[in-house]
Amino acid sequence: MINRQQKVALSGATLLALGLNIVSFITLLPKAEVVIAREIQSSKTAKSSGWLAASFPVENFQAYTSAFGYRRSATGGTGWEFHSGLDIAAPQGSYIRNWWAGTVMKVGDKNACGTHIVIKSGEWEHTYCHMEGYVDSANGRRYFIDRPGGIQIWEGQTIPTGARIGRVGMTGRTTGPHLHWGMKYANNYVDPAMVLREMFSQQQVARGRSNANIQQSQVIIQESSNTPNFGY
Repeated sequence: MINRQQKVALSGATLLALGLNIVSFITLLPKAEVVIAREIQSSKTAKSSGWLAASFPVENFQAYTSAFGYRRSATGGTGWEFHSGLDIAAPQGSYIRNWWAGTVMKVGDKNACGTHIVIKSGEWEHTYCHMEGYVDSANGRRYFIDRPGGIQIWEGQTIPTGARIGRVGMTGRTTGPHLHWGMKYANNYVDPAMVLREMFSQQQVARGRSNANIQQSQVIIQESSNTPNFGY
């Protein structure tokens, strides 16, 4: 009887310790919150039908080569890193299209993102990395230019949905030609794959002329303050 009580007590203590370890581990994970995509507002692009007009960002799509989230180092390291976007492979020189109409907030070419453009659409911010071309300035304004691709884009410029904004390249930290497509909502990282799935779902319903209601999308947001971006 005493041995049985000791075993029960030991099992209870083991479960308690295991539970505390699980709780401690969970508290270390990045927090997530959910937003309803239909609540997204932009003075020029928000519509009751959600993302029906949104554009896929790459021509000549080949494959998704690296997902959003934690991964092994893409350049041969042994550690884990947070990958803040979705890598979309396409032949070098393929055109990149603007996902949603907005204003060019930044152009750059001096970091791991390589030659890149950041566009803001209401609360959304979408980034396009590793493009062909470079950044220059004139009269105190910065601009991105890809002469062979026939593209020149200025900071502060308004870009319509689906417009060609660059070409797939290998600038910055990359091991092959692809677009690193990053997204944020209210300054928090968003998994672009989830946005694409909802976008395609809405567009398929619209093409089928279905009377079914388009469900409100739920986009999981990764708290940017807890997940520093280590690579592209």
